[in-house]
Amino acid sequence: MKAFPRTRRIGEQIRRELAELIRDELRDPRLTLISMTSVEVSRDLAHARIYVTLMGDPAERAERVADLNHAAPLLRRELGRRMRIRTVPKLEFRYDEVVEHGARLSALIDAAVAADAGRHHDGSDAATDPAASEDPA
Repeated sequence: MKAFPRTRRIGEQIRRELAELIRDELRDPRLTLISMTSVEVSRDLAHARIYVTLMGDPAERAERVADLNHAAPLLRRELGRRMRIRTVPKLEFRYDEVVEHGARLSALIDAAVAADAGRHHDGSDAATDPAASEDPA
């Protein structure tokens, strides 16, 4: 969904309000460690995708996202009471894999840097390094 200034503002307001609602209204201990990373609102305000991250194994994460989607009608009704917009979007919660993907990329980069540092430390690059073969005098 392409973001326009109004939909972006509404998305941020939805994110803030949902964080409060989940913490204060749902009172489900399984949903306490949820972070909402972003909210995408359709231009006509009919739909909102809420991307969340949470701890746990993949099966547990899928179950928590299903719990949130099950509570979506209640959360939508409460959003309607708190927000001053004509149409409250239908809420759809999704697990945000971007954080996990970033962690995997970071681990790959760290491994490559460590391998490169180990190669330089061993001196095995002396044959290909022109500076190492120059005469110091």
